[in-house]
Order: sequence, then structure tokens, then C-alpha cells
Amino acid sequence: MTTMTVETTAPARRAPIMSRALALRFGSILGSATSFYLVVSVVPMYGGGDQAAGLSTGALMLTTVLGELATPRLIARYGLRPILAVGLVLLGAPLLALPLSASVGWIVAVCLVRGLGFAFTVVAGGALTAALIPADRRGEGLAVVGLVSGIPSMAAMPLGVWLSGRIGYTPVLVIGGLAALAALVTLPGLPGTTAVADKSEDPRGMVAGLRSTSLRRPALYFSATTMAGGVLVTFLPLAITGKAAGTVALALLAQPAASTAARWLSGRYGDRKGMRGLLVPSLVAAAAGMALLSLTTIPAAAVIGALIFGAGFGVVQNISLTMMYGSVSAAEYGTVAAVWNLAYDAGWGLGAVGFGFLVPLTGDPVAFTLTAALMLAALSPALRLRRLLMS
Repeated sequence: MTTMTVETTAPARRAPIMSRALALRFGSILGSATSFYLVVSVVPMYGGGDQAAGLSTGALMLTTVLGELATPRLIARYGLRPILAVGLVLLGAPLLALPLSASVGWIVAVCLVRGLGFAFTVVAGGALTAALIPADRRGEGLAVVGLVSGIPSMAAMPLGVWLSGRIGYTPVLVIGGLAALAALVTLPGLPGTTAVADKSEDPRGMVAGLRSTSLRRPALYFSATTMAGGVLVTFLPLAITGKAAGTVALALLAQPAASTAARWLSGRYGDRKGMRGLLVPSLVAAAAGMALLSLTTIPAAAVIGALIFGAGFGVVQNISLTMMYGSVSAAEYGTVAAVWNLAYDAGWGLGAVGFGFLVPLTGDPVAFTLTAALMLAALSPALRLRRLLMS
């Protein structure tokens, strides 16, 4: 395993980020991200009720997590492109069947299948993306990828909520399904395996990856914000109703917009000056934004809170992923993608399910406040990472 190189100074002449293969990869990112974000807040609304909403998001994340545990070995056996193709089909096709029923059982079944497809898509796609980015521009390159994936999250997530109230759920679900399936046309131009996959080097599986402190600590740091992210997109539409309901679309636009901008800016900053100074402030900002969401009777607080949370979330995203890729050999990119996405999706699902059972007991304001307080528990791994970067 290579040593962490996050703090090194970039050379004067750096390799270009963009290539034909990376441009094609952007196409598959746009398709899969649109499929995910367009319906991520719509499906919980389609089911109705707090517990049903939590179960739909929790089911999606459950099989996502299970799929991520197995995907590195599947990639090693079958290659990236076949796993990515299967993932796109499983992510998109079930949405075409979801309008057949609005029962909780059917919604959960569809979400379980889509979760597996999402796992294949993000892990295989993430490993491929990392292999296509020059190592000395990893932070900025991953931030550019974040910009591309941020476009659907900025546009599709609020658009899905807005459209479902005007043209109905079925057209929105069908569009989401077709978006993932359309991304299949980009795959023939992508490498079938990672350009760096060395058959002589057996990459670590998930168990070994989770045991590694260089992967586990950034993942724990990141998972605190993803937990809150699952709460925000699942329950903010349910917490703000009536005349202020239009605020939800604006808040759901503010969060990914801030995340995308912050991810790019932190990537540029980190490649040049290091990530150390961003570790703690980004986490505190995300927690502060979540705390503001507790003011559910003040529409402006929801938008400002989503904006501040999104900025902190975007920086944490970039820091954690850049550090993890910088701490492994290239043959282990699949493991990094799986561990990072496991932290993302496990936190997302657990946050949604836990909040769904908590909010009937406490009400939305207290539940949002408790979520913000829980996020601060990640200050401990953040401080350890900061000391590691200083050493």
C-alpha cells in the first residue's frame, strides 16, 4: 500500500484532466445521477407517511450497502464495464414498473432492486473515474466529477418534486427510469477494466478495506454528513407544508448547488495547499446547517440551512474521497470506491430510517436538532485525520 500523498505540492506542469474516455464517463454519470436524484424525494412522497418514506429510502440504501460489499470482487472477476451496465439496468428499469402500485410493499421491493443497481453503478463507475484522472490532479479532478454529478442533483431533485405536483408521479418515475437506461449507450467507448488493474496484485476486499485506518477514518468522518443528507432529502418535503411548501424546491436546489460549488473549490484548494485546514470547519458548517432546518416555521431558515449544510457536505465529500484514493495503490481503487460509497449510503439510509421513527415521538424541530448534535460526534475522527496530515 502506498503512503498518503495529500499534502504534497503539485508539479509546475500538470497533466490535463479531460480525456475522451472521461468525457464518455461523464455521460454515464449524468444518466445515473439523473435517475437517482429525480426520484429520490419523489418516491417517499409517492408512498406517503413518515414511516413509509423512511422505509423506502432505507430499503434503497440497504441493498446499496450490501451490493457495495460485494462489488469489488465482482469487478475483479467480470470487469468494470459489465458491472456498470448491469447497475444502470437495475437502477432504471424498476422505475418503469413502480407506477403499477403505490403499496408500501411494492415500493420497498422496487427500492431494493434499485439499491443493488445503484451500488454497482457508483462503485464500478467510481473506480473507473479514479483511473481516468491524473494522480497529481486528483483533488481537482474528483471535484470536476462532482460538478458533473452535481448538475443532476441541483436540477433533477427539485425538478422531480415540482413536476410530480403538476404532471403526476408516473411521468416523473418513467423519465427517471429512462435516464439510467439511456446511459448504456456511453459504455462501448469506456475501458472494460480499470487501466490500473494489475492481475498480479490482489486488491483488498471490503473487510480488509474497512480494517484499514487510512480508509476507515475518512469514511467515518464522511458518514456523519451523509446521515444528515438522507434526513434532509427524505423529510424536508414532509416537514414543510402548506403555503411554505414551495420553499422545499428552493431548499433542495440550494443544498446540491452549494455542495457542488464547495466540492470544486475545496478540490482546487486541496491540490495546492492541502486539506488539513478544511477538515473541522466543513463538518461544523454541515451541522450548523442541519440545526437551522429545525426552524420549520421559517421558510428562509430552510433555504439558508440547506445552503450551509450543502457547503459543508461538499467539502467533506472531496476531502474524504481524495484522502482515501491517495492512501492506496491504484489496484485498490475499487475498494476505495466501495468503502466511500458504503459510508455515503449507509449513513443516508440509517439517517432516513432513524429519523422516520424519531419524528413521531419528538416532532420535526427536535429531530432536526438531534441530528445536528449527532453529526458533531464525527469531530473525533476529523481531529485524528488532521493530526495525520500534520505528521
